[in-house]
Amino acid sequence: MMKKIALASVIALATLPALAQNSGGFNDPSAPHAQNMQGKGGFSGDNAALTSVKEAKNLKDDQWVRLEGHIEKRTGDEKYIFRDASGTITADIDDDRWKGQNITPKDKVRLEGEIDKDWNSEEIDVKRISVIN
Repeated sequence: MMKKIALASVIALATLPALAQNSGGFNDPSAPHAQNMQGKGGFSGDNAALTSVKEAKNLKDDQWVRLEGHIEKRTGDEKYIFRDASGTITADIDDDRWKGQNITPKDKVRLEGEIDKDWNSEEIDVKRISVIN
């Protein structure tokens, strides 16, 4: 019994550093440092044609889109303002979607995900985010 307890303790201690490491996210220069570090992410979805924010707002709910532009700022828990040349839209980016990337408003990004429409708003439910060089 003591061997099992000792083994469980060693395993728990060995996994702690992996759980505590920083894994990327959006870096808002105007936000406190603790808010800048988000979780990780990643998803490989199908390849939709490039869409503008203006076009995306007119698409049906749950339709897959790919947008390119800049994340301007964080507006709430996992909510961000995304802008391209045609306008802005709210992007819902779960912490696990960042995939270890640190992104600032200066970085051009590609968002892939689904349109999420409510009766009075629309946003992008982001499944994949990547920096464009």
